[in-house]
Amino acid sequence: MYSDQKKIKVCHVVSIDITIRFLLFPQLTFLKEQGYDVSVVCSPGKWVGDIKAQGITVKTIPITRKISPIVDLISLFRLYFYFRKEEFDIVHTHAPKPGLLGQLAAKMAGVPIIINTVHGLYFTENSSYAKRKFFILIEKIAAKCSDLIFSQNKEDIGTMIKERIATSKKIKYLGNGIDTKKFNAENFSENFILQKKKELNLHPGTKIIGVVGRLVKEKGYMDLFEAFKIVLEKYPKIILLVVGPKEPLKKDKFSPNIVKQYGIENNVTFLGERTDIDQIYPLMDIFVLPSHREGFPRSVLEAMAAKRPIIVTDIRGCREEIDNGKNGILVPVKNPEKLAEAIVFLLQDPNKARELAKHAKVKAQKEFDEHLVFNAIQEAYQNLLKEKSVLAKGEIDLKKMKICHVTTVGITLRFIVFGFLNFLKKENCNVSLVCSYDKWTPFLKDQGFLVHNVKMTRRITPVSDLVSLIKLFL
Repeated sequence: MYSDQKKIKVCHVVSIDITIRFLLFPQLTFLKEQGYDVSVVCSPGKWVGDIKAQGITVKTIPITRKISPIVDLISLFRLYFYFRKEEFDIVHTHAPKPGLLGQLAAKMAGVPIIINTVHGLYFTENSSYAKRKFFILIEKIAAKCSDLIFSQNKEDIGTMIKERIATSKKIKYLGNGIDTKKFNAENFSENFILQKKKELNLHPGTKIIGVVGRLVKEKGYMDLFEAFKIVLEKYPKIILLVVGPKEPLKKDKFSPNIVKQYGIENNVTFLGERTDIDQIYPLMDIFVLPSHREGFPRSVLEAMAAKRPIIVTDIRGCREEIDNGKNGILVPVKNPEKLAEAIVFLLQDPNKARELAKHAKVKAQKEFDEHLVFNAIQEAYQNLLKEKSVLAKGEIDLKKMKICHVTTVGITLRFIVFGFLNFLKKENCNVSLVCSYDKWTPFLKDQGFLVHNVKMTRRITPVSDLVSLIKLFL
């Protein structure tokens, strides 16, 4: 699409390399094939080498998930200098922390087009008041930088508009998509499945309940273990197959040894992080995801494409994928009894299980093919590139210019640049001033200047400086 002389430079920003490797990699490959010059920013990790091997430029900048003012400020400025150096045409961020730091840095660096994908708001209707307000503030700050916000699920769009995070004009539904052909269970013969079970030490005739997700409590694992304990009373030989990496840095992490507390350790197999997940789904008789919070869970789409009977919790994202009773079963959040009841129901009625699985596959192929997502991203990029190109050719009316002078203290404005400020006013420029509050603030206001007071200290104080930065941005 683009010649070598004029390739559009795109940079995707995430917290961890696993997001690139297992979630965004198909998108990035598609963009490369379309002629974009693709780079990514992520924290150092074991998948960086694999990503580079696929011809994608990787810049490692630590972006922690937890709030850490000093580390975050360092990351912000490293992102800023990197964006300034590379002169990207588009910066596209993912998740709250990269969305905030990445978009702030891109705005500061003058990146023409800034896009954020909301993979699922970090607060829900059940979140505490403090948590909800905190993440709404973070999203509002980030959204001020955005030219476009993609939302993976429709419910979050309504929430963002209701909470005034962004207007409907700035938000676009993206959805989620996978390679439905890759996850087609018909790709694997009965003999292959038997060999795979043997490789994983699974008995050929044993029923298998499968779950795919990071080992954090938010994914509903404790509810699942409690439910599985109930299921074992009727099906003592059934196996729970858990696929997903450990999350040692997360507050709600847990060790696989926790299953001993439920007395189910002999019937649970942990496979850890896998790169052959498409070969694992065909082993499952039932797929479950009892998560407490999701954006638009990819594992459910993969299980749908693999034609598995599916049970998920009735939360946003999941209920956009699963139509209760038609292509899967929705159960209440944090309800082990109902989860166990649904598992037993599908085990006892294999015909119903096959019917649900059949409809799940049809919906996956029709609505969740990854090329639908690719095309939406490509179209958005093209529209914004054209829009920015047109704006760049417009003439600037100097008399309508909005100018803001920023200093540490008001005395600088009063005695050093006051004459110049008056000159700008006479030229009909819209002049604003930012400084710490001092005795000269009332005087400047009396002269007809719009003055915003933001405390700025002359010495370096990371926390105070970060607060000032956010206030200046807002």
